[in-house]
Amino acid sequence: MAAGSLEARVAALESQMALLLKRSPLEDQRPGWQRALGRSTDDEIMRAIDAAALAYREEDRRKFKEDFDAAEGGSE
Repeated sequence: MAAGSLEARVAALESQMALLLKRSPLEDQRPGWQRALGRSTDDEIMRAIDAAALAYREEDRRKFKEDFDAAEGGSE
């Protein structure tokens, strides 16, 4: 194989690779929430946010249960 044809083939492959990379097929196509999973696993701020969210949900559940129990008791 002649050196000139090898250089031409390599140049053609490089050109094709550049086009493929420009199209960005390696870009993550998953929905945003799936891409975000695991990003903040060991982050102190995220642990604080998670703890606050959990406390909020637990308080909301407690209030709902109180309201529900009061409504059930009042209807008898």
